[in-house]
Amino acid sequence: MSKMKIAAIQMPTVIDKMENVKTVKNYLEKIKDEKPDFVILPEMFCCPYQTENFPVYAEEENGSVWQQLSAYAKQYGIYLIGGSMPEKDAEGNVYNTSYIFNREGKQIGKHRKAHLFDIDVKGGQTFKESDTLTAGDRDTVFDTEFGKMGVMLCFDIRFPELSRMMVNDGAKVIFVPAAFNMTTGPAHWELSFRTRALDNQIYMVGCAPARDITAGYISWGHSIVTNPWGAVVDMLDEKEGILLAELDMGYEEQVREELPLLKSRRKDMYRLEKLCR
Repeated sequence: MSKMKIAAIQMPTVIDKMENVKTVKNYLEKIKDEKPDFVILPEMFCCPYQTENFPVYAEEENGSVWQQLSAYAKQYGIYLIGGSMPEKDAEGNVYNTSYIFNREGKQIGKHRKAHLFDIDVKGGQTFKESDTLTAGDRDTVFDTEFGKMGVMLCFDIRFPELSRMMVNDGAKVIFVPAAFNMTTGPAHWELSFRTRALDNQIYMVGCAPARDITAGYISWGHSIVTNPWGAVVDMLDEKEGILLAELDMGYEEQVREELPLLKSRRKDMYRLEKLCR
């Protein structure tokens, strides 16, 4: 299949975890006639984005939110990239985790944010995810009838090695649940998605929470799709909404043939070595 339809749901996040999960269903109802193949939710879609909330909202895999996302994927016959949510393991570690479900509701991937958002920008934002979160240690690629797809989370996009690892593993699209803020968003959001798309000649799909100026952490919004030429296909503003787009895998192959960046790499000079498998 050469064309696939995606939907990015730029939704608000409220304090009630399961109310957020109900909001997802409301949006899925709105877009069901569009018949999207892939639906992506924002980073921390069910948990207000503050470090002290992560251990409180955390669930083990197969928890109540996981169960609902699995059911939604099956009910609507979609691949669901479940944004992200706090996940706790048996040892008590908490991760920023994105679960991926296929059209039957089966989990086919799981990405734990590998690069934790620890920043202190003078005159801007200070945030330290590592206060309560543990970092993941793998890239995440999963199989579909459209080819292999990748998922990373927010700050992960700033590290070009991770997206290149995914492309080396065969990813044709990289989905990025994210929540850039009012300091990093205007400066680097669009630039990051265009750059990773251009570097890897790939579609990038970013999904952010809608902006809430009363929240402790204010999202930039602007859910986005960029194409293998490095151009913006479409982008929302800061408000709640849905980004629908059709991605042409044939165009991706065309770009890679006409401007053969991936084929022209000097593997005799440099290489990317994967340490965790």
